[in-house]
Amino acid sequence: MTELYKIHYPLDNNIYQASDQVVVMGYFDGVHKGHQAVIKAAREKADKLCLPLAVLTYTPYPGVVFEKQSLPWHDLTPLDEKVALLGELGVDRVYCLNLTSALSTLKPEDFVEQVLLALRAKAVVAGYDHLYGRPADRADMAHLPEYAQGRFEVITVGKKTLAGDDAAAKVASRDIRAALADGDLDFANDNLGRAHRTTGIVVHGDARGRTLGFPTINVWTPELETLPALGIYVVRVQIAGQTVKGMASIGRNVTFEANRPVTVEINLLDFKQAVYGEPVKVDWLQYLRGEVAFDSAEDLIAQLERDREDTREYFKKN
Repeated sequence: MTELYKIHYPLDNNIYQASDQVVVMGYFDGVHKGHQAVIKAAREKADKLCLPLAVLTYTPYPGVVFEKQSLPWHDLTPLDEKVALLGELGVDRVYCLNLTSALSTLKPEDFVEQVLLALRAKAVVAGYDHLYGRPADRADMAHLPEYAQGRFEVITVGKKTLAGDDAAAKVASRDIRAALADGDLDFANDNLGRAHRTTGIVVHGDARGRTLGFPTINVWTPELETLPALGIYVVRVQIAGQTVKGMASIGRNVTFEANRPVTVEINLLDFKQAVYGEPVKVDWLQYLRGEVAFDSAEDLIAQLERDREDTREYFKKN
């Protein structure tokens, strides 16, 4: 199981010097295909050196600390999900370093001395565009060997290009986030290398779906997670120890009342268990259609029946 250490600068070396290790640096939001290439290179080096593999990541997202945000920041992968995904890629330890003003103003050579060497790095791996310490002082991967002074090996992983029309562009969390905002799950999931996932808790709703013949679970999603655009989706849900197929609505129930808050409601196929209070993980598989205000409940029911058939057809083919 991957170990998680939440750490703060300056580091307490007595806690974190477990052994020599290979350290890979990055924020890794989404743990997408570009991140996976970096982790793979680091894992290969760790295996060659017979050392554990550690990820050095940060919290919160740098833009939250150093830039004024007009909207709340939403991660593609919350920390616990990020750790789980990194573990699947062979990471032994994750060091989540609190990003502060003091840390960001470190000279690059001081970052090497006080962070990387404190973690007993024998090799340091990162993507070609990763920055550390004070950017004004050439804190990039091209200059890291100069600061390392031979005390650890430096491995820089090149650009992983997008799956899409712009083959010259790198895989980037911001593009995946933008695709989700547009409901473009094909692009988002292709570049993630898996289905986008959110979490939540089953809570009480209006119970209107039950009266329409389409009972739903209402999922409270943590505010800082990234939901796709409003609309109807094919999903796979982990709930109460089971994996269940379903169709989900992210919307405001505009057929019945305007200007309602956004809710996540999921009609689970062939599932009738009472699950209030249960934690869930939702994998967003395919966008079916946008949210529509119907003229009547009968029109809504007819469309939901078509959505359910489309959902079943998706699972037949996938």
